[in-house]
Amino acid sequence: MTQAEKPRVVIVGGGFGGLEAARTLARADCQITLIDQRNYHLFQPLLYQVATAALSPSEIAWPLRHVLTRQANARVVMTKAQSVDLAARKVVTEAGEFPYDYLIVATGATHSYFGKPQWEAAAPGLKSLEDATELRRRVLSAFERAETAPAERRAALLTFVVVGGGATGVEMAGAVAELARDALSRDFRQIDPGQARVLLVEGGPRVLPALAPDLSTYAERALEGLGVEVRTSAMVTDLDAGGVVLGETRIAAETIVWAAGVAASPLAAGLDVEHDRAGRVKVAPDLSVPGHPEVFVVGDAAAMVSGDKLAPGIAPAAKQAGKHAARQIAERLAGQPASAPFRYVHAGDLATIGRHAAAVQIGKVKLTGFIGWVFWGVAHVYFLIGLRNRIAVAFDWLWSWLTRQRNIRLIVQHRGRES
Repeated sequence: MTQAEKPRVVIVGGGFGGLEAARTLARADCQITLIDQRNYHLFQPLLYQVATAALSPSEIAWPLRHVLTRQANARVVMTKAQSVDLAARKVVTEAGEFPYDYLIVATGATHSYFGKPQWEAAAPGLKSLEDATELRRRVLSAFERAETAPAERRAALLTFVVVGGGATGVEMAGAVAELARDALSRDFRQIDPGQARVLLVEGGPRVLPALAPDLSTYAERALEGLGVEVRTSAMVTDLDAGGVVLGETRIAAETIVWAAGVAASPLAAGLDVEHDRAGRVKVAPDLSVPGHPEVFVVGDAAAMVSGDKLAPGIAPAAKQAGKHAARQIAERLAGQPASAPFRYVHAGDLATIGRHAAAVQIGKVKLTGFIGWVFWGVAHVYFLIGLRNRIAVAFDWLWSWLTRQRNIRLIVQHRGRES
């Protein structure tokens, strides 16, 4: 059988789930097409460090073609997938149509503004390198503008609001506070960056709700130690480019970060199948689409049930789901029955709070402080793709820890936007 005659497996999305699926099928007798609108795999958990000038974009991304260069049965196509024709078994993209015998949709999630899409322009989230570099531009530009701004406007320029108290929000708030108080502390003459106001707003009763309550309390105190104002049980009722409204109180702020909600990608939400309220595809226990056993949806694009619980929208869950879907396909290609239910194994939860503290929970084991921070760092370096990236990130962290400096403080202007 020639390569062209082999069963066609199309994977849409080169994130954690999609890339894991492609690599799992390395020895399968099939032809794999990995479709992504970008040519790199992105390590999303460290996007906030790009946004706060701690890491460069290239340190948390790796070319997909390089990752799969030695996998003879796989090819990468850089294009945007527009829709899936389930009846005709083909993926429609900007570069044409790609027929499939098996399909894995691993397109991840996008930001959810809870019915307020107009908020996105004023409060970007963190899902892509473009998001991270735009936030870096906004954060650093706020200090630059404050240096020459009238006194009455400085307070708004030096107020940073992070909406959402999950891991992304906690880590972002702590990083902005440290950037202001350490890296920028001596660089300005007319303002004191250390006087910047950083607010973390969480609608629930505590930050880091995935962790034990005592770890949430620890994280809140660690944030407050950095000067972050933590507002729990506080709902954002409105926001614009000039500030946010909490209940009936308006806070003037010109830099707002959204880390409060996600929804399935447009491609997954547009599939002609059953979805949940977040637009995620309701999949069968084996992660296939009911009525379409040749189609699998994994990661944030799917409502993945493991046992009697919904699997969390985190990288380990996406990787495990991608591997499970790929194994189902491999077994079918080998003529073996394949309908095993997906079982998510939770490795733990962790979040860092600045350069000396972290909250880590692995089963009944809890780590905090410097030990937790070291564990957090080792875990993230381990899961990065590419030896160069691992070395570069570890070196940058060591340098930052020793000097309290951020070397990637570049303001890259976006065309069509005011500087």
